[in-house]
Amino acid sequence: MADSDTDLPTLDADSEALKRHRRLFRAVNRRRNPPLRRTDITVTDESAVRRAVKAASLGNAMEWFDFGIYSYLAVTIGQVFFPSGNDTVQLLSSFATFAVSFLVRPLGGMVFGPMGDKIGRKKVLALTMILMAIGTFAIGLIPSYAAIGFWSPALLILFRLVQGFSTGGEYGGASTFIAEYAPDRRRGFFGSFLELGTLAGYVGASGLVTVLTALLGSDGMHSWGWRVPFLVAGPIGLIGLYLRLKLDETPAFQKLEDSSSHRASEAASTVESTAKGDIAKIFREYWPTLILCISLVGAYNICDYMLLSYMPTYLSDEMGYSETHGLLILIITMVVLMLVINQVGKLSDRVGRKPVLMAGMLGFLVLSIPSFLLVEQGSLVAVSGGMLMLGLSLVCLLGTMSAALPALFPTQVRYGSLSIGYNLSASLFGGTTPLVITALISLTGSDLMPAFYAVAAALVGVVSVACMKETARRPLAGSPPSVATAEEAAEMVESQAQVPRF
Repeated sequence: MADSDTDLPTLDADSEALKRHRRLFRAVNRRRNPPLRRTDITVTDESAVRRAVKAASLGNAMEWFDFGIYSYLAVTIGQVFFPSGNDTVQLLSSFATFAVSFLVRPLGGMVFGPMGDKIGRKKVLALTMILMAIGTFAIGLIPSYAAIGFWSPALLILFRLVQGFSTGGEYGGASTFIAEYAPDRRRGFFGSFLELGTLAGYVGASGLVTVLTALLGSDGMHSWGWRVPFLVAGPIGLIGLYLRLKLDETPAFQKLEDSSSHRASEAASTVESTAKGDIAKIFREYWPTLILCISLVGAYNICDYMLLSYMPTYLSDEMGYSETHGLLILIITMVVLMLVINQVGKLSDRVGRKPVLMAGMLGFLVLSIPSFLLVEQGSLVAVSGGMLMLGLSLVCLLGTMSAALPALFPTQVRYGSLSIGYNLSASLFGGTTPLVITALISLTGSDLMPAFYAVAAALVGVVSVACMKETARRPLAGSPPSVATAEEAAEMVESQAQVPRF
């Protein structure tokens, strides 16, 4: 027998019936959309939100700090951990070890994501933080190939696997954590701090490697200096762990947990409770949104990694810049992005996620080729101008994506779905970007291949943004409204209490 509520005509379907039975339809409407009570609305604590943002952003900063130091020390790592004799083979071995972490990221997302939806965001984020710190710190302690032979690269691969596995649960959890703590009308602003952490980690890594190289020289870096950036991750990880353990669970998860505890045990027993069941549910019930997430993240990551990871290599290998010179230009570009990223987050709260994301995607679609033509001019002004054009397009994505992605999924599967979608896409598209671009340049002989690749990614991004729903200033799916003040909550209750008009 069909549900009587769904069988009743709506205003569009049968306006005459609605006129004849106003009271009936008013009752149905209230049943479907009961007015909000004050207890239904979460009033956020500003200081708690800021603590949550700091704790989540620090983990993201450490992830990218590790990414940056490994990228910039790839040549040295190849010489320390792999047999001597062929510089190219050493470098390829170093990059292959780097790529290993991307292979296991989706596995980490499939483990930590559903776990975060089941036992809570805070516990899983504390676990990923300590695992990331252990993996990075341990690399700084591994003896060289000259000292222990085969065991040196074996241990390097092991700890890269630990790093990759743990980061599989980091971005999805950190963005979910901030999104669920932030008030609905400021989610973009607070979410932008997550990517501010990304830029800070990258700038910190590149700056530290540049300073150490200048002070110690190649011999000093090869002897012991390369260990310093990895060992720095230890105290950073302890600080991050302390900050995360001091936090309470997110209000959205607490509400979900409270409502779950009131369900009948018989109904609860039918819920899939294994990680395998949770993953199957995500792919079975949320696959359209998962595909949208993968497409958005793929376009975003290709543009991101192309600028932040590949560009120094492009400037040195294709343009003949010294490695330090190209790196300094990138650092300056990232510092500019850090200065404006929070304003982009605020803008997305005012005008919406879709317009800002669309501006970023269209920026890469239209400006990638002109930007690389500028870079090819070779002068400092031209190179800086080209990179700044790409950077301003990228910051539209950086400042908005960490608020837009968590809002795609409901609370009960948010951490798991986002971790799976994000890491699948990051592994397939983000981590392979430098390799694919290098191969395309080699095959075609065209220095504009990075621009064409970014244009193709942006085209996918434009379609994806067009397909997504606007989520700015709205409650997260499956969560009650979240506001900054009690006065705002009272206004919301009052507005919801008005009699519906038919």
